[in-house]
Amino acid sequence: MKEAIVSKGPKVEIIDSPIPKPGPDQVLIKVNVSGSNPKDWKLPLWIGSTLNQGDDIAGIVDQVGENVYEFKPGDRVAAFHEMTTPHGSYAEYAIAWQHTTFHIPKHTSFEEAAALPLAAMTSALGLYLRLGLPQPWVPATEPIPLVIYGAASAVGSYAIQLAQKSNIHPLICVAGRSSAHVEKLIDRSKGDVILDYREGGDALVENLKKAADGRPLLYAFDAVSEKGSYLNLSKVLAKGAKITLVLPLKDYSEIPEYIEHYLTNVGAAHKDAKDFGYVFFRYLARGLHEGWFKPQPQEVVPGGLGGVQQALENLMNGKANAVKYVFRISDTEGVS
Repeated sequence: MKEAIVSKGPKVEIIDSPIPKPGPDQVLIKVNVSGSNPKDWKLPLWIGSTLNQGDDIAGIVDQVGENVYEFKPGDRVAAFHEMTTPHGSYAEYAIAWQHTTFHIPKHTSFEEAAALPLAAMTSALGLYLRLGLPQPWVPATEPIPLVIYGAASAVGSYAIQLAQKSNIHPLICVAGRSSAHVEKLIDRSKGDVILDYREGGDALVENLKKAADGRPLLYAFDAVSEKGSYLNLSKVLAKGAKITLVLPLKDYSEIPEYIEHYLTNVGAAHKDAKDFGYVFFRYLARGLHEGWFKPQPQEVVPGGLGGVQQALENLMNGKANAVKYVFRISDTEGVS
């Protein structure tokens, strides 16, 4: 099979590899569409890894391992591949654990499904496990101001949708060029607002204070976690507030001690938060079916795996605005 290997640069090499076999509790998926994430170029840079970095899978179950009870060959599924392990989604076939695999509703395309797994799980983990906010089945009954920084990103956009389902308002969303995308997701009637970070840090801090309207800001989801984002938030969050961040291997010591800060590592869905991952992937599938949860807009990159190089360069250079780059594996040269 064809497989794309990503190294520092980013540099992408397409190689021929054996089709993997699923182990116990694993599913082998014939990948129709793979999604991409910023970590796909960042991890090779940060830790020097050379690996198939794809983690967002959408396709057809080909084989199931021992103990797999929920899936069978032929099922349409999406899955979150375990990060930094072999057999990722930049290939004709990929491996996923059954607890991070979920059925795709009939009306959801493979392209849409490939835009979901890693980013959507990051949003759910951040909101509910790290910030401790009310979950959708026990929604908030009183106002809870929540700042979402990077609201137009996939993580931010999914956080908005989940917060809506949890009746968390007002949502104070920080965005830039893609504010129009955020506008489609918020509810102005419940006090939700959009603030433009491009006006500068000082202006943003003042606008955050105005948006709070005298209420203490106790929760922030920083889906950017760089370029001054958490420093701006630190200037407005109240004593005892919680902020969750998404970038690992960073020094967050500049956040004041009176603010509790947590790293949302989506890899927890394969470790200490396995039960959470199992439940929420199935809940998100229900949200797709019912229509209240929608995938981030997708851009299909030409050339299948041959387009991974350009897509990762675009992500590195900040060219992806309110969009998920996805790859149709069948478009790859040499794939029948």
